[in-house]
Amino acid sequence: MIFCRTNIVVCVVMLLVARIVAADDVQVGSKAFTESVILGELATQLGNTAGVATVHQSQLGGTRVLWEALRSGQIDVYPEYTGTLVEELIPGTAADLAAIKSELYRQGIGMTQTLGFDNTYALGVPDTLARRWNLHSISDLRKHPEFRFGLSNEFLSRKDGWPALKRAYDLSPTSVTGLDHDLAYTAISSGSIDVVDLNSTDAEIGFYHLLTMTDDRHVFPEYKAVFLYRLDLQDRAPEFIRAIGRLEAAIDASTMTAMNASSKLQKVSEARVASKFLMSRFQVKTDPHEQGFAAQLFTRSCEHLVLVGISLAASIVVAIPLGVLSFLRPRLGQVILTLVSAINTIPSLALLVFMIPALGIGTLPAIVALFLYGLLPIVRNTHAGLAGIAAGLRESAIVLGLSSSARLLRIELPLAASAILAGIKTAAVINVGTATIGALIGAGGYGQPILTGIRLADYKLILLGAVPAAILALLIQGGFGLVENVVVPRGLRIKARN
Repeated sequence: MIFCRTNIVVCVVMLLVARIVAADDVQVGSKAFTESVILGELATQLGNTAGVATVHQSQLGGTRVLWEALRSGQIDVYPEYTGTLVEELIPGTAADLAAIKSELYRQGIGMTQTLGFDNTYALGVPDTLARRWNLHSISDLRKHPEFRFGLSNEFLSRKDGWPALKRAYDLSPTSVTGLDHDLAYTAISSGSIDVVDLNSTDAEIGFYHLLTMTDDRHVFPEYKAVFLYRLDLQDRAPEFIRAIGRLEAAIDASTMTAMNASSKLQKVSEARVASKFLMSRFQVKTDPHEQGFAAQLFTRSCEHLVLVGISLAASIVVAIPLGVLSFLRPRLGQVILTLVSAINTIPSLALLVFMIPALGIGTLPAIVALFLYGLLPIVRNTHAGLAGIAAGLRESAIVLGLSSSARLLRIELPLAASAILAGIKTAAVINVGTATIGALIGAGGYGQPILTGIRLADYKLILLGAVPAAILALLIQGGFGLVENVVVPRGLRIKARN
């Protein structure tokens, strides 16, 4: 346990130093899909080559996460699409570039010219299914309500996604399932679904032999790729703005598709894909800065230990007094237990997104979310441990003339120590697993390789995150057994074993 605490302290110090050093760096963000990560890498490597310290915070979730992070100053730049801007982020704005730039400028955000390709939405079906039923356009799907739709979760909720498509084409399929976009391709290749939403530059379209259905009612707007950036970058880092300006009109659709394919299908890292493109297109040699396995494991372990360690310590400090108060004041206790129980009903990803406007992205909101999730098991077990003490023992303490505070500290809490410790252990194990979600808002940890592995269908990366997380959970289980020998009185330990 001393070794574990020392590691956590070392990791905290390292992360704080890294954050201080990176405070003035240009922060590039990207969404949790391959194309966005590649574009983020292109901007990052060009920025560093231009002499501007640039950091890439990759795979930060969906559109809203990146947009709010940009507006709040958590990141300085990220790749976006014009269709997403006019349909989701600045609705009511005309679709021409001048109008989009004008509205963004009013909000303190700049935009580059288009990068040269359009990555629009589409629907796809296996070509064997298309030939069997003579399918060509989205309108043809109206004749087949029995088809099983597997659509990405963001597409299902976006105004320019499924709601607009369903309304325009009067589609009423009997089965519509929300999936991760990358997993949907796996599902359609296995025959689990029949229709999937596509991005027109997805490498999987050809790999899985999918037919792109014609949008014959022109529901989807153009989704031309651009970079959005905070206007203060023009003063802070004008060289960076000039550097990413080199990408304007430099990437056509076939080139972007090829880069996606290199990463998704050939398992080449996005950093190397970006580096290769910059060399071939601009004769710019860059350093992808890829960590080795050991270095990456150490970094992710530090990040995960910080998330779990700090959040658990905060939960213990707050939850044990709340549990004691719940026992001493039964009516107030019901309110406390109800509130902490209600917190645990909030989906973890939703809670993280809710925190972004107030706390931004990164480690802090993840720690706060984990702290909140850790309250329930500790509060509940503290209350239950105190309530389960035999009345005779309390009466004996009263007869001895002990005050209420002395009874609590010397008799009741030691007797409830085993139950309290069990609650802390439960909270710790829960936090180890839940902390992996923090990677979606830039908190790092073991969730980072898991998310990347899912996106790239790379099981080695998934295991790089999943196995250490499982080992950490087992170490925590064993560590609390040692703590019990110190905290719980010997007589109660013997009784528990018997």
